[in-house]
Amino acid sequence: MFSDPVSWFKQLAIALVPMLVAITFHEVAHGYAAYLLGDPTAKRAGRLTLNPIKHLDPLGALAFVLTRIIGWAKPVPIDPRFFANPRSGMMLVSLAGPAANFALAVASALVLGGLDTLHQFVPPPWSASVVVPLAYMSVASIQVNLALGLFNLLPIPPLDGGHILAGLLPPRAGYELERLAPFGFFIVLALAVTGLLGGLIGPAMDSLYHLLLQIAELL
Repeated sequence: MFSDPVSWFKQLAIALVPMLVAITFHEVAHGYAAYLLGDPTAKRAGRLTLNPIKHLDPLGALAFVLTRIIGWAKPVPIDPRFFANPRSGMMLVSLAGPAANFALAVASALVLGGLDTLHQFVPPPWSASVVVPLAYMSVASIQVNLALGLFNLLPIPPLDGGHILAGLLPPRAGYELERLAPFGFFIVLALAVTGLLGGLIGPAMDSLYHLLLQIAELL
């Protein structure tokens, strides 16, 4: 990873802004969905903000520095007791985060297509210093948002997919699944170490990534 520090730092710098935007929108989407369903907890905690500093998690930031594609933020506080139906409410709130990431991935593909068109009309000095870096950041944004959205849909509590699956299961089975939340980090770590994590989200990410690039090329 550090055999070429200059290249590694360039890749990190290109992906940094997309990652901050991705995790910020992910958490704000959770909090805002909860707020719309009647839960003011995130709003009272000052988490319905697009200031990424409010959402940064040190361990999640370190994971991003090491992988340059996967990281996470501090979970937005949610109190399902405010929801008219706590089970369905938690499912909707959990879906909001990945949905925000997939929306950002699509928006980034549209921006990439626009930059590709703009590249033909901008003088070379401006193109090299502005358009090309923005295009690289758009590609990184597609990758980061797809990875974050798919990663969080894994049916492992406390990931969003775990909460969604718990809401779909019968109440007793859902409760037993949610009890695995304290061990979720270790389950994900084991999947990452064994290479199974990439196998789980890699094929879907590759397919969606190439689909979005094709959309960008059509613009």
